[in-house]
Amino acid sequence: MLESNLPTPCFLIDRNRLKENLTILDGIRKRVGCKLLFSQKAFSCYPFYSMIARYLDGTSAAGEYEAQLSHLYFHGENHVCAAAYRPEEIETLCGICDHIVFNSPTQLRRFGGQAQAAGCMVGLRVNPEIPLQQCSDYDPCAPFSRLGTTVAQFPKAERKMITGLHVHALYEQNADALEQLAEAVIQKFGPLLPELQWINLGGGHALTRPEYDVDRLERCCRNLQETYGLTVYLEPGEAIAWRAGYFITTVLDMVENRIPIAIVDASAVCHTPDVTELGYYPPLQNAGEPGEAAYTVRIAGRSCLPEDIFGDYSFDHPLQIGERLVFADMAINTITKAVMYTGMPLPSVAVREPDGSCQVLHSFSFSDYKNRM
Repeated sequence: MLESNLPTPCFLIDRNRLKENLTILDGIRKRVGCKLLFSQKAFSCYPFYSMIARYLDGTSAAGEYEAQLSHLYFHGENHVCAAAYRPEEIETLCGICDHIVFNSPTQLRRFGGQAQAAGCMVGLRVNPEIPLQQCSDYDPCAPFSRLGTTVAQFPKAERKMITGLHVHALYEQNADALEQLAEAVIQKFGPLLPELQWINLGGGHALTRPEYDVDRLERCCRNLQETYGLTVYLEPGEAIAWRAGYFITTVLDMVENRIPIAIVDASAVCHTPDVTELGYYPPLQNAGEPGEAAYTVRIAGRSCLPEDIFGDYSFDHPLQIGERLVFADMAINTITKAVMYTGMPLPSVAVREPDGSCQVLHSFSFSDYKNRM
């Protein structure tokens, strides 16, 4: 493979796979009539922004820096929604954003007038108080959540300032969960909807997966569009980069402790934190699950952290020092979450072009680590 010449560790983004996902999304937005925003937190790799912008309507940001990145490189609608804003951020955001969404009535009262005066669409994030995720630790609608305004807290005096609602409660789910979410929003906030111009149903929609029920999505969106006259926004993030990235690493050492353990030149904790935090088990090329092939090996990172484990995989041969391993579906929440904890160098970022050629977009060095301080 041409990527055998790339340095490791390395994130490799496949432009063809990215385009396949974007083509599906473009077809959905045209058929359904909704607007799709690129949720940057999943894959804020801005060298691809001009490509993504050809298929989507804009971006969503979780803070000032993502909004600035979109303003510089995307050139579509620029939406921002954060748990809280600092006064100095609001001034910047008012100059570069189309929609500014506030998380609480307090923030709306404090900054909503400034955003409105700047010509921004003012929104309020709401909490429909419906749990739709299996793990409550990651559910923004779980009890005691700080995210979003409940119907009991909805402001009265500032109501006329609000042009739309934002709700986020899903994580890579199908349209049945979206349907439940839309019904909960209508039940809780239905009397407010005719006064508004738009509604943002957030991210977590597995739109590019073959099993996704686009017909049900269309029914949900059309109900909101036709019944309440709302522009409907969705914020795919994972759906854009699904299966579009690889993580390439090299075996540095083999140790034995009841099972063979391969120590690679990367770190699951630092470079692919969803593996250790959420239990994500990434597919590994030319390998199977434990016991499926003749040799089962634990793939481990090279940090000092005991939990630095990618997982157990089986191979048809004993792994060797110097052998390359290629994890698939590793664009999502990797480049954006990678850190230099314990001084771990960040992986390079590369692209595979449609003709199969690969080139490094960026590499990191000690100065990147030092300059964080």
